[in-house]
Amino acid sequence: MRYTLMDFQQDAVRDVLRNLDQARDMYRRYESLTQFSLTASTGSGKTVMAAAVIEALFVGSDEFDFAPDPGAVVLWFSDDPSLNEQSRARLQAAASELDHRTQVIESTFSEPSLRPGQVYFLNMQKLSRNSRLVRGETGSPMTGQERLFQPRPDEMQSSIYDVLRNTIEDKDLTLYFVLDEAHRGMGTTSKGRSTIVQRLINGHGVVPPMPVVFGISATVERFETAMKDAKGRTALPSVVVDSALVQASGLLKDDIVLSIPTEEGVFDTVLLRRAVEKVRASTSAWMQYADEQEEPDPVVPLLVVQVGDKPTQETLVRTLDTIYEAWPDLGHDAVANVFGEHQNLLVGQQGVPYIEPQRVQDAKHVRVLLAKSAISTGWDCPRAEVLVSFRPATDRTHITQLLGRMIRAPLARRIPGNELLNSVDALLPFFDRRTATGVAEMLMKGATSKDEEESDTGGGEGRRVLFDPVDLHPNPQVDQEVWDCFAVLPSVTIPKKDVKPIRRLTALATALSKDGLVDEAIAKAHAHLHAVLDGRAVQHQGKVAQARQDVLTMSGEEARGRMGGGFSYKSFEESADPRAIEDAYRAATRVLSPALCSTYVDHVVGPQGDDDGLLEANITVAALGRVPEIGQAVEEEADDLARTWLNETRVARKGLSDERQAEYDRLEGMSTQPERISLTVPKAAQAETKAREKDGTEQDLPTRSMHLMAAQDGTYPIALNEWERQVVDSEAKQPGFQGWYRNPARATKESLAIAYKEDTGTWKTLRPDFIFFGTDYTGQVVADLVDPHGHHLSDALPKLRALAAFAEKYQSEFRRIESVAETGGVMRVLDLTKPSVREAIRDADAAKSLYLSALASDY
Repeated sequence: MRYTLMDFQQDAVRDVLRNLDQARDMYRRYESLTQFSLTASTGSGKTVMAAAVIEALFVGSDEFDFAPDPGAVVLWFSDDPSLNEQSRARLQAAASELDHRTQVIESTFSEPSLRPGQVYFLNMQKLSRNSRLVRGETGSPMTGQERLFQPRPDEMQSSIYDVLRNTIEDKDLTLYFVLDEAHRGMGTTSKGRSTIVQRLINGHGVVPPMPVVFGISATVERFETAMKDAKGRTALPSVVVDSALVQASGLLKDDIVLSIPTEEGVFDTVLLRRAVEKVRASTSAWMQYADEQEEPDPVVPLLVVQVGDKPTQETLVRTLDTIYEAWPDLGHDAVANVFGEHQNLLVGQQGVPYIEPQRVQDAKHVRVLLAKSAISTGWDCPRAEVLVSFRPATDRTHITQLLGRMIRAPLARRIPGNELLNSVDALLPFFDRRTATGVAEMLMKGATSKDEEESDTGGGEGRRVLFDPVDLHPNPQVDQEVWDCFAVLPSVTIPKKDVKPIRRLTALATALSKDGLVDEAIAKAHAHLHAVLDGRAVQHQGKVAQARQDVLTMSGEEARGRMGGGFSYKSFEESADPRAIEDAYRAATRVLSPALCSTYVDHVVGPQGDDDGLLEANITVAALGRVPEIGQAVEEEADDLARTWLNETRVARKGLSDERQAEYDRLEGMSTQPERISLTVPKAAQAETKAREKDGTEQDLPTRSMHLMAAQDGTYPIALNEWERQVVDSEAKQPGFQGWYRNPARATKESLAIAYKEDTGTWKTLRPDFIFFGTDYTGQVVADLVDPHGHHLSDALPKLRALAAFAEKYQSEFRRIESVAETGGVMRVLDLTKPSVREAIRDADAAKSLYLSALASDY
């Protein structure tokens, strides 16, 4: 793979490969047909995950402990040829092993069967009844859909269905049918007949059913519903990617700002001018960011203008006139269209050429794009940052479909400290507050009905939809000493499952060497681990000797039976051949990593080593990999060294570009235990200014002063419950008060995070509500961590324990660490800097009793 998979992508790939391994085994052994789906929201990298799966299918994967299938053939099917081309390009970009393994099935395709180790792309249009692929090289057009899968005798060697039949019936091959955007094409025709896609899956006439069906989509329910009607096919577990994990990854924009009129009238041109202002401001912001990061290729934001299905010439002329009036220096070649007619337009005297949707992202001269509905399923354009839609309020699904294409982060990562660059704007002239609320719910939570499921908006915990946000910037009333204090506060990583510390250390060493932070880091890392292997080999020499014997010999048992006389058993041993030794060595690489095993072989052999020495070293590595204590010791040492280097380089890494820091963020996140990281100082943010009630009414949010991030007038709008307001107002009255910070509740680098483990063993995140700043008796600025949290909530005690553990480790860096809860109408507080309080929390059965005890005091 050319890309490093994120944690949620790795988990999904591992689960998909597990299903494919089972599907292959079921088909080879019993000819059992199987199906399953991968469900993941827009922007999650479904094609990248598929590339990792197919690469492992063809060549195997040590990382996922997956053996290759030498007879694997992949048929990638979609209902759109442009979508196929886009998917093909993405697969090749993601996986080097697929560079020369992809082929589009054209009408001239003439091979008798599909070849192993290849990905073939086929789309619905190629299977129309008049298609050459269906008719065959010499055949005449067939009539009637019922005959699509029944080629005439004179076509038997040239029809695509014969190619599929030959492939499926070849005992040395396994055909994996990948259905891209699997929710499409799974219904029925107007006459109730099954669709072409269903016939491909289930088989028809002379064509057998597909052995393994793997559906990929953001909304796969229709596919799974249709597959339930398939006879004789086993449904394997669906692989579902949590949309909250996708949102937390930074691959998707965090905020969607909806601008709508607040009074009766026609405001389409007013909001169109506002949209132009927003895209121009976004352009300046991205250019400034590129200058700061010394990035030569800045993001070029795009304005998307969505019109009705049949826009009049008058509407289009008015639209372009408004845009050019608000954007005088916009080039005359900067406007294009993606209308379904695929035609160049003449709007007044202005030419508006058609552009294929998949080309928009790279065609940076296009700054304004005219569109109608959803443009194209599977299309996305991360640089599309502003949408103005002239669709009526009844068309909220069309609007969310298009917004679903615009939510990818332009740099495939979150911009630290800048919420404005992590957002997308949608201006809706014909919506009111009530109807726009439905759009907001779909954007935050995803589809809620069958009619909406194709909106594909992602959603998930962490995304905000804002109606009337105010821009926030560092508060000039807050002293620099407060910001200095904020910048050094501790936060921690949230440990991940299936972490491989040795691979992490190697990746970290590579990054540190590349950035010049640790000289010869890779050599130092492996030399350190070589010493560990040498030492543990001596410490566990008995187990190593036994493991060596296991590598060099194969033990077996011979059973002899007599008619009517039962069985007798006799043990035997055979010497392992080079292939068996190589397999044992490969098993060790899965424990110790291929890179470490390779350098350790060189370490053992030495510069003067010969072939015999090389074989002996491979046997040694194979033996060491079989001793669990040695693998565990090496992983612990790798974890310790990685932690040491990350701590030692924390200050130096702050001077790196955001792109390089993002790589270290990923490496820090590959921790087996919570590890300290630094907070990012926010530079730009935004906050809602109005509260919306369930009945559709709204009111201005109250404001408070001295927040670290503030509007131009120095205020900060607060959307807090009564307890939280009491805490803010109480702290603001304390002597020496210097400012406060509402800790973001989502996974950003500006949010202080605390890790805790559930009873199930899963790591979760606590993000305390507030950080307050004041001066101590010496006049030095200090920080107070205060978290109001209801003791009646199910997570109250686990979060209290997490806060206690955090306080035990980092209390010296805070003046106070407190948890506040309302009990019997009185606010009570637990001071977690006290050992007695922490001990009581560890031993408690319920949180409420702690707040009622003498350990707590009135707040």
